[in-house]
Amino acid sequence: MCRSIKTLRPPALPEEATEDDIRAAALQYVRKVSGFRAPAAHNREVFERAVDEIADATARLLDGLEVRGSHPAVRQPEPQPQPDAV
Repeated sequence: MCRSIKTLRPPALPEEATEDDIRAAALQYVRKVSGFRAPAAHNREVFERAVDEIADATARLLDGLEVRGSHPAVRQPEPQPQPDAV
């Protein structure tokens, strides 16, 4: 679809996506679908509302995803064996 929208889940993104990451992706989506880089004044409200709604839906999606076999940078380190006390 839009090459400037990046994947926001691990392992593509090593840490959690920020609100700014999510909002930027939503803005790119609305720009692509509407065909407007910046809306005219009479379309600004509906444009911004769409960005907000898509950002909210994206945040819910990312919060609900279960990523299995994630990238090593995201996995919790395995506990190291502790030497026996003398």
